[in-house]
Amino acid sequence: MYSKILVGNDGSESAFRALAAAIELAKRAGTDLHMISVEHLPQFPATIDEVIEEKKFANHRFAEVVSRSSKIAAHAGIKLHCHVAAGHVVAAIVDFVKANGIDLLVIGFMGHSRLYNAVIGGTADRLVDHCPCAVLVVK
Repeated sequence: MYSKILVGNDGSESAFRALAAAIELAKRAGTDLHMISVEHLPQFPATIDEVIEEKKFANHRFAEVVSRSSKIAAHAGIKLHCHVAAGHVVAAIVDFVKANGIDLLVIGFMGHSRLYNAVIGGTADRLVDHCPCAVLVVK
């Protein structure tokens, strides 16, 4: 099965559906579960102080997501290791997967219009394309 499972959680309901699926997989595999939340930073920050301030905001913004997720996992008997990162969502998750030897990424699906996906592409699509491990997309 899988030895290291990571779930992406942006606080959306689809992300919490992905968390539920990841918890079930972690229970079956008998492994701990990691969760990552990524705050998108400005592409061209004016100063390092702006980056630091955005990171502080990201940690505060995701505090409720981390708290809720931790309670759900604990109730299911799973240890959840929570990580908050700052940067571009896809790059941050791919870097985390590589650095931590993750072999399964579980993410929620955010249904956008066909035009949006054709022009911009969805985060789930990009993660499936770029992640070096198996990716489970939960609807």
